[in-house]
Amino acid sequence: MRRLVSLRSLGVLLAVLAMAFGAACGREGSPGGQPVAGSPVAQNVQVPGSPVFASMQQRGRLILGVKNDQPGLGIQDPTTGQYTGFDIEIGRMVAAGLGFAPEQIEYRVIPSAAREDAISRGDVDLYVGTYTINDSRKQRVGFAGPYFVAGQDLLVRADDQSITGPQTLQGKRVCSATGSTPIQRVREQNLTQNVVEFQNYSQCVDALRGGQVDAVTTDNAILQGYAAQTPDQLRVVGQTFSEEPYGIGMNRDDVALRNKVNDLLQQAENDGTWTRLYNETLGRSGTPAPQPPPIERY
Repeated sequence: MRRLVSLRSLGVLLAVLAMAFGAACGREGSPGGQPVAGSPVAQNVQVPGSPVFASMQQRGRLILGVKNDQPGLGIQDPTTGQYTGFDIEIGRMVAAGLGFAPEQIEYRVIPSAAREDAISRGDVDLYVGTYTINDSRKQRVGFAGPYFVAGQDLLVRADDQSITGPQTLQGKRVCSATGSTPIQRVREQNLTQNVVEFQNYSQCVDALRGGQVDAVTTDNAILQGYAAQTPDQLRVVGQTFSEEPYGIGMNRDDVALRNKVNDLLQQAENDGTWTRLYNETLGRSGTPAPQPPPIERY
């Protein structure tokens, strides 16, 4: 009997240790975190006057444009193919509010430079992927939100003390994604002449680790996810120099759908869903949930 009790005690101890280890690994930057409990799927949804919603209903699925290489925001597990992250969960929440279950979502990975084209052509119904709302983009697409506000920052090697903010970038090789707001700002503000562009931020991060570039610049939320994966190799400088309101991109002329998605975002902010989704994704990095941004209707 004593041996049986000891074995049971050992089993309990191992189980506790396993759970603790899993939790620690998740918080220290598992690339996308664990799947999040979904929102209830709304029934009998109607969006009068929305041609995009009518197309979704007819095909029986929602096509969601996403990123797949941004830890904590939008990333795809190479083994399971599953998407996780705050942007992904915002997209799923909106889809559920429109009456589409998770299995009725088709994900399409669209790089930053191709977002407006993909939305304008109808290749995607909605786009949720660190998509900064600005007046220039509003000429081609519509936005619901913002659902999050980030700020441009710099990711550097952990042992590099020479870069302390944007004012120290002259002569440095700075990398970002083609077509992104951050790379435009680097050029407009003449922060450095040595600009390197790739299709994806993950390629920039690989170049930073390999010493081909000195810094990666984009929104702090994205950079924090990469730094959390390898804190001994990379760090975020911590001096933001912009305000980046993230919106959900959609057809510019579909005002009915934009209003409906804004209603869903507002409800999520009011009932605590927004904070729950943040805590279970970006919040795993240890950064507490900020106040949700006010919805800007137009």
